[in-house]
Amino acid sequence: MRMENVARKGANAPADLRAWLAFLAERGKLAIAREGVALTDELAAIAKRLERDSAVLFPRPDGHEIPVVANLFAGRDWVADSIGVTEDQLLPRFLAAASHPLPTHEVASGPVQEIVHENVDLLRQLPVPKHNERDSGPYITAGLLIARNPETGVQNVSIHRCQISGRNRIGVLLLPRHTFSYYRLAGEMGQPLEIAIVIGAHPALMLASQAIAGLDEDEMAIAGALLGAPVDVVRCRTNSVRVPAHAEIVIEGRILQGVREPEGPFGEFPQYYGPRANREVIEVDAITHRAKPIFHTIVGGGFEHLILGGVPREATLLQHLRRSFPNVLDVRLTRGGTCRYHLAIKIDKTNDGEPTNIMMCAFGAHYDIKQVVVVDKDVDVSSSDEIEWAVATRFQADRDLMVISGALGSKLDPTTDNGISAKMGLDATVPVSAPEFAFKRIRVKGEEEVDLATALQADPSAAVARLLAEARA
Repeated sequence: MRMENVARKGANAPADLRAWLAFLAERGKLAIAREGVALTDELAAIAKRLERDSAVLFPRPDGHEIPVVANLFAGRDWVADSIGVTEDQLLPRFLAAASHPLPTHEVASGPVQEIVHENVDLLRQLPVPKHNERDSGPYITAGLLIARNPETGVQNVSIHRCQISGRNRIGVLLLPRHTFSYYRLAGEMGQPLEIAIVIGAHPALMLASQAIAGLDEDEMAIAGALLGAPVDVVRCRTNSVRVPAHAEIVIEGRILQGVREPEGPFGEFPQYYGPRANREVIEVDAITHRAKPIFHTIVGGGFEHLILGGVPREATLLQHLRRSFPNVLDVRLTRGGTCRYHLAIKIDKTNDGEPTNIMMCAFGAHYDIKQVVVVDKDVDVSSSDEIEWAVATRFQADRDLMVISGALGSKLDPTTDNGISAKMGLDATVPVSAPEFAFKRIRVKGEEEVDLATALQADPSAAVARLLAEARA
C-alpha cells in the first residue's frame, strides 16, 4: 500500500506489517523470544501462553534466518488500532469499507519480489512451524490465498490451512466457497487454478480476507478502503495473480486438477482437530520475498485465529441484517461460540415476532451460524454475562425457542453429519406489551458519576488499623 496516499488521506493506521509491529513495540505489546526456539511445538507453546497479552517475535527459530511473528491480535481493541479507529468505530468502518471498496493499484515492482527462488524447497527456505500436538506437520496458517477467476480475472482473497507435504507441494483444505468455485471453473476449462499464498501482509488484508463478500468481490479492495488508499499490487513472476507489493513473502503456484493427497489432522478454530483426508494439492512454482522477510504464523484454534475471523464476520452480518431490519443495533460472535457459531444480536424491538424473522435472516446470512440469541438494546452483547442474564430473565423455552433441522452448517463442527446441522434461535427480548416495570432493570443512582479517586481513602491499611483500634477501645 502506498504510504504517501495514507498520509494524504489522513489514515492513522500503520502502513504495513512492519509498521504494525513497531506500533505494538512502542506500546509494550511486542515480546521478543530468545533465539533458536524450536519450530516444532515450542514456538506455538510460547505464542499460546502470550496470546491474550502480547505479540511475540521469534528470532532465528531453529536457526532459520527468517524470524517468525505470532499474536498480531490479542483483543478487539488491537483490531481497531490496526486500521486507525476506536473500538466503537470498528464495525461501522468495516461496513463502510465493504460498501465502498477501493480497487487495487498495479505497480511494476515491489519489495515482495526482491528475492526470487525458482528452485523451491519450502521447509528449507521458509520457517514453517508445527502448532498443535496432533497436527500432521508444519502448516502455513496465516497465508492469504489469492486466486483469480479464470474467466474474468477478478481476484478472491481467503485463508486456508496449508500443510507442507513436499519440497514444492502443499495440501490445502478447500471448503465450498469462492476459491473452490474458481477451482471448479478452471477445471471446466481444463486447467489448474493459478494461486498465490501471501505471508506477512498488512493486518487490514487479513481482516478483509474474512469478509462475507459476494463472489467476484475482491477483498483487497475492501482492505484498501479500510486504510484509505488502494493496495499496491504486483503481478506474480510465474502466473497472472496480483499480490500486495509490500507483503513479506509470496508462494506462487497452482491447485492441480484431479489430484488428491492426504492432509491433516490440524487443530482448527472449534478447538478440535480437522480430520485427515485426501484433499486438493498446490504445486509451488516459485517463492518471492523481501530481502529480510518476516514470517507470520497463527496458532490454530488460538485467540488470534478467533478474533481474526470474528470481527469481519460481525461487520458483514450486521450489514446483511440491517438491509431488512434497520433496528438491528449491534452483533457479536461470542468467544465461547468460537467467534463463528454463536451470534448475539442487539435490537431496538418494535414488534413481537420480529426476533424470529431476524433469527431466520441471520441463519441465511452464513451457514456457520448455529445459535442466535436476540436481546434488547439495554443488553451489552460484548458481555457473555449480560447475554446469559437476558436468556435467564427474558426467555422461556416453550415459547421463545426456535429449532431448525437439516440445515447446512460447518463441516468443522464435529457434531454435524458431514456439515448438516440443526440451528437454534433464542428470543431473549421483552414482549412489546409487557408492563414497563415488569422488566425494568435495577440500577444504583449515581453509580456512573462516582469518582473512586476521591471516594476511597489513599491508605486503606491505616484506616483499617484505626477502625480496629477504635473497636478494641
